[in-house]
Amino acid sequence: MTEIYPILTPAQHALLSARHHNPFEVLGRQLENGENLLRVHLPHAVAVWLSPDAPLQRLGDTALFEWRGEMPSLPYQLQWQAQDGTLHTTYDPYSFPSPLLTDFDLHLFAQGQHFYAQRFLGAHPCEVAGIEGVRFAVWAPNAQRVSVVGDFNQWDGRIHQMRVREGVGIWELFIPQLPTGTVYKYEISHRETQSVFLKADPYAQGAEKRPNTASYVVPITQHQWDDQAWLEQRAQPNAWLRQPMSIYEVHLGSWQRHADGEFLSYRELAEQLIPYVKKLGFTHLELLPVSEHPLDASWGYQTVGFFAPTSRYGSPDDLRYFIDQCHQNDLGVLLDWVPGHFPKDAHGLAWFDGTALYEYADPRQGEHRDWGTLIFNYGRNEVRSFLISNALYWLSEFHIDGLRVDAVASILYLDYSRQAGEWIPNQYGGNENLEAIDFLRQLNTIVHQECPGVLMIAEESTSWPQVTRPTWVGGLGFNMKWNMGWMHDTLTYMSQDPIFRAYHHQHLTFGMLYAFSENFVLPFSHDEVVHGKRSLLDKMPGDSWQRFANLRLLFTYQWTYPGKKLLFMGGEFAHGLEWNEARALEWSLLDYPHHSGMQLLVSDLNQLYRQYDALHRYDFEGAGFSWVDCHDAGQSVIAYMRRCEDDELVVILNFTPVPRHGYRIGVYHPGLYREIFNSDAQQYGGSHVTNSELLSEELPWMNQRHSITVTLPPLAGIVLQRVI
Repeated sequence: MTEIYPILTPAQHALLSARHHNPFEVLGRQLENGENLLRVHLPHAVAVWLSPDAPLQRLGDTALFEWRGEMPSLPYQLQWQAQDGTLHTTYDPYSFPSPLLTDFDLHLFAQGQHFYAQRFLGAHPCEVAGIEGVRFAVWAPNAQRVSVVGDFNQWDGRIHQMRVREGVGIWELFIPQLPTGTVYKYEISHRETQSVFLKADPYAQGAEKRPNTASYVVPITQHQWDDQAWLEQRAQPNAWLRQPMSIYEVHLGSWQRHADGEFLSYRELAEQLIPYVKKLGFTHLELLPVSEHPLDASWGYQTVGFFAPTSRYGSPDDLRYFIDQCHQNDLGVLLDWVPGHFPKDAHGLAWFDGTALYEYADPRQGEHRDWGTLIFNYGRNEVRSFLISNALYWLSEFHIDGLRVDAVASILYLDYSRQAGEWIPNQYGGNENLEAIDFLRQLNTIVHQECPGVLMIAEESTSWPQVTRPTWVGGLGFNMKWNMGWMHDTLTYMSQDPIFRAYHHQHLTFGMLYAFSENFVLPFSHDEVVHGKRSLLDKMPGDSWQRFANLRLLFTYQWTYPGKKLLFMGGEFAHGLEWNEARALEWSLLDYPHHSGMQLLVSDLNQLYRQYDALHRYDFEGAGFSWVDCHDAGQSVIAYMRRCEDDELVVILNFTPVPRHGYRIGVYHPGLYREIFNSDAQQYGGSHVTNSELLSEELPWMNQRHSITVTLPPLAGIVLQRVI
């Protein structure tokens, strides 16, 4: 029986069968038996030339061609004829210098200490040996072979096989004359099973719009930032601690849409969303994840392209423009970031090289069954480099002002949403993920070192201690934490019919026992208005008037209570339906007075919060708050003071629909008090039960030497200021 390739070496056999880990050992300029030769691999060629009078010889009936003669200078061009007769001219990728990546970059990456890994991994337009092209690099240590594939090579994994850097498992290749915008994936052959599959680039900075799943080569950014003044101000040490922060949480795809249902682009959002939010008085936007995700209904929380801004709304530079415009309008931008899990989509990170590379291998550690996703392996150095680099990518290259880290509890606890026997204890027998704790501390330390003034905010739903305390005292190192307990208690209370609220008074008062144990954000987020939970308005009891009055009262309570503020889009005008990511908000509701009145109330609350230092200077310190009376459960009334060195405000909230005339409260200072805010005002849709100027009496009350009598409007809150 005649052999098919009688003249081929084992290395050449491996290359032709797409099993070679270093094609540079076979292709390009070679020295064999003391003779210089040039070898190329062109599976779709019938003839190849260095020049018209320098044809290469085909080796048997293979796709290998050789030249033996005077060697051309590197890099060299090839002319070749395809099977359909067309002629092509191209540089040989294997004629360019190799290796491309520095040993130092590879060492830091393998140690979990490379914090800008996206700068050498992924697809990067660059120039090598004077020729423009794209440098590709990907981590796949258990692959037998990795190739770059796309339309440019007919998705044929035999053509652009990559070279592995031994010891670290990173594959690299420079493809000359490849333009930006080129769509590509990696074709990976598993070392053991020889199975072949396609993967999107984990470090790609651009991805096709769904339902397509390939990566594309993003051009070097052309955006010229104009927010230097903003960044300098942001970097002032601990400036955020005593500044007002009122956050408008938004899902870009459903805030507003075109008449035909198409998304607004990042640039269109800059024209429409920014002035809207600024007019309402919010200080920050918080974007639900804008990393590429295949399923709209995941809202971005099942991320596949961690380094790729979603193409739903435009290009990466379009997103840069949007953020730049926010900063020029004194509006900060926070981004929801998801380092806790990733989906199992075939083109994503799951079993990336045929093994559990980014995730824990044991499903008792590596799978979120509730969400159908996989958990990052926080103990693996390369995964840490990936995640920390991703955080710094958004913060440094997009000038994001802070990351709201999603689902921190699921990261911290090994038994999160698991029954007995479904999880593996740590080395001490506990349920804490020690690797994840160490990762979070490292993450926050590096972020604060690299990006001064940037905020790290934890969505952490348990009583884990010291989430917002420095790492050097044993904390996790976050700046702020969502106060999920306050949110749940408050909504539980507000959902009660007022006649029963006297029996749930503790839901209003309990939160103050721990209010200053962490730096808290008070969130009414998207999670509270989906999946049958109803809109904020529909959570409120009573008839139509009472529901609106309750919601106005709820917002008054939120904006005057210690902590930074967060409200999901639509809440500001009492959106009637649950949020649905598939359609825009019902903006036509603003034609109705109660809805437009709610919008005005939120705007005025933001103005009040920003204007009076007493409402924000000591959001995280007990010095800024004291109870006036927290015991009047029978009438469902609470009263408290918000204060700072040069300002003091009295807040009184009536959680029943009964107006209360002659209600006496104690005050520390004698003098004349005036009402500076009333949620029952007519312009908000209220009944306009208000107070004129109030002169204190020297009548001790509520452990104070002086007191005043006020009229409490129904289901409303008032704010008083001493004027003299």
